[in-house]
Amino acid sequence: MTKRTRTPRDTTSTVAPRARRIAVIGAGMAGIACARTLVQAGHQVQLFERNALPGGRMATEDTAFGGFDHGAQYFTVRDPRFQQALALSPKLCKAWSANTVRVLDAYGRVAAASLPATEAHWVPTPGMSALPRHWAAPLVAQQAVEFDTQVTAIGRDALQPQQWQLATMGATGAPDAQRVFGGFDDVVLAVPHAQAVQLLRASSLAAALQRQLAPVSVGPCWTLLLAFPQAMQAGLSHLGPQWNAARSTHHRIAWLARESSKPGRGSVERWTVQASTAWSAEHLQDDAPRVLAKLRKAFSEVTGIRAEPAFASVHSWHQAQTLTPLGDSHLWDAKLRVGVCGDWCLGHRVENAFVSGLELALAMA
Repeated sequence: MTKRTRTPRDTTSTVAPRARRIAVIGAGMAGIACARTLVQAGHQVQLFERNALPGGRMATEDTAFGGFDHGAQYFTVRDPRFQQALALSPKLCKAWSANTVRVLDAYGRVAAASLPATEAHWVPTPGMSALPRHWAAPLVAQQAVEFDTQVTAIGRDALQPQQWQLATMGATGAPDAQRVFGGFDDVVLAVPHAQAVQLLRASSLAAALQRQLAPVSVGPCWTLLLAFPQAMQAGLSHLGPQWNAARSTHHRIAWLARESSKPGRGSVERWTVQASTAWSAEHLQDDAPRVLAKLRKAFSEVTGIRAEPAFASVHSWHQAQTLTPLGDSHLWDAKLRVGVCGDWCLGHRVENAFVSGLELALAMA
């Protein structure tokens, strides 16, 4: 009688990994990309954001004169994974014909009629914040996002020592200003570099990660917002120069953009002006009226627009321009189950943030 033998069955491809409960701190582009990818892999994600809306520096300030992209101005697409993600919402983003020039000096002299259009500039409509809000919407609908919630410390869960808990602080004066969220298998810090370092130090956590983060350097940026509705009232298509965007070597200004030239932005003449990193660092502690006056003067010098704006405001980004990136897309401590991601890992572009969050999620999943 022939004895039958049973071939061992390979179960490695049929056993699904255990779904983990993961806290993602920060709902900017990196945090949203990371959270979305982890959810798609079957994990349970809770997103924590200290602001009232998602997006981080992909921000839009709405005013009576129209919106201002007072953080990231546009994005480019180089990574096919980013392109694939954007293709799922093809009508959300549009190409911006920026007609960018390079301004040489304080007198507004142009070095070149236009910079080479090496790649398309893309903007979501009606503002930069539209893309992160759209991608975060399913998480918000599932009540998986805690807005107005700042994480102040990370520690071991009092009831489950193998898991993590987060101490948080809510909006000022709120009855639930201080809360604790527990039961997390993994924790992701998708926040600006300085905040990541501060949170790890405050939690006495991940000394190895802290050492790896030490060489990173990120500079600040003061941003000026101006609106000139009188151009429309006078029947003019625009004020000032023919160009719509400029990279400047003026000692105060690094970038200028006519917001109304972007698709889907409205026709009121509006400008966003970003100060240079060096000037922003030097004047970071100045009060807003002083900064506004100095940047308005520089704006007039560069553009020739000396009309009185109907709206003028400044915004300070303490973490804006990556000077020394991490050099890797993310950090992941598989033993602690703690990870770090952000645009500053690779640079300061929107796509850098997306790739950082995506690749951390793939490493975790």
